[in-house]
Amino acid sequence: MPIYHQLGSFPQKRHVLFEKPNGGLYYEQLFGTEGFNGHSSLLYHVHRPTQVKEILRSYSVEPKIAIGKNIKSLLFKGFELEPKTDFLESRKPMLVNNDCIIGLAAPQESLTSYFYKNADADEMLFIHKGKGKLRTMLGNIDFEYGDYLIIPRGMIYQIQFESSDNRLFYVESYAPFYTPKRYKNASGQLLEHSPFCERDFKLPTELETHDEQGDFMIKVKKEGIIHEMVYATHPFDVVGWDGYNFPYGFSIHNFEPITGRVHQPPPVHQTFETSTFVVCSFCPRLYDYHPKAIPAPYNHSNIDSDEVLYYVDGDFMSRNNIEQGHITLHPKGIPHGPAPGAMERSIGKTETEELAVMVDTFRPLMVTEEAMKLDDGQYYKSWVE
Repeated sequence: MPIYHQLGSFPQKRHVLFEKPNGGLYYEQLFGTEGFNGHSSLLYHVHRPTQVKEILRSYSVEPKIAIGKNIKSLLFKGFELEPKTDFLESRKPMLVNNDCIIGLAAPQESLTSYFYKNADADEMLFIHKGKGKLRTMLGNIDFEYGDYLIIPRGMIYQIQFESSDNRLFYVESYAPFYTPKRYKNASGQLLEHSPFCERDFKLPTELETHDEQGDFMIKVKKEGIIHEMVYATHPFDVVGWDGYNFPYGFSIHNFEPITGRVHQPPPVHQTFETSTFVVCSFCPRLYDYHPKAIPAPYNHSNIDSDEVLYYVDGDFMSRNNIEQGHITLHPKGIPHGPAPGAMERSIGKTETEELAVMVDTFRPLMVTEEAMKLDDGQYYKSWVE
């Protein structure tokens, strides 16, 4: 995160004594990325954050692959994913490679009986349905429909929903999430031509500090295995922290589309990037205003990327028979473009109300068994007239 943020109390100098009011010392922890070269924060705990009492069990959640080397364009009906009571059980991987896991979740209840930590991957949770609060050891973030939640790897969190009808699109990334480099100056500030600015981010507030000892279950995901670990103290015992590595939110509704006289390429919609894929937001916007403009996207070859589109809301101008919660996969190796008739229908239109999230991966994606349960079976033929 290219913003300095702080909550609570901490000493004026790093790595010095920080005394408790009634005696004793707080325990400092560096929470960093990419060794000691990436973004980091310094945390101050009431108790040592290293006290593991027991590891109860470990079990695999590795995705089961149905198609390892895919050339077929596919459509998955995401809202047909069966809801599950538990947050982790509801998370189902759809598409995977060595860089990321792209999935869906439909949790019915809040995560309250345990805490969760992904030790391998940064997480991006996109809130399609639901409202609530992300609770973390660095503070809380309120969320609602249309919010991206970026949760750095190693972050201990719970998630609190206000209802049972929740739908999430998520990406686990083995490389950190950043805002696009071309929208920032040398010191990381977002520039004037960026489609969003620092004011749009939802930063952690409401730091919870629990001085509690006992048995606290933390489910830790590492290398495709969930380890159930019992900690001796409450993981939300931070009295203060500062730095650049923390969870944050961003609403897709705050993305300001870049438009032009003729059709603009997908990179103008870019919202986040990693070294292995990009995330784009397709938002309501005015169409191209050249007198002979064709608002529908031109046909293009997927030579370098697998393209995943998650359809959120509105009119999906370039496709036929697309509904909320659908996911399309356009694999590298074959061209794709508007569905038959979409180009013609778009001519003369002045605006679109579409809302969608796109993930373009630089390496091919494998298709999971969970995804094939939602496959419509016909999408790859949808360009035949």
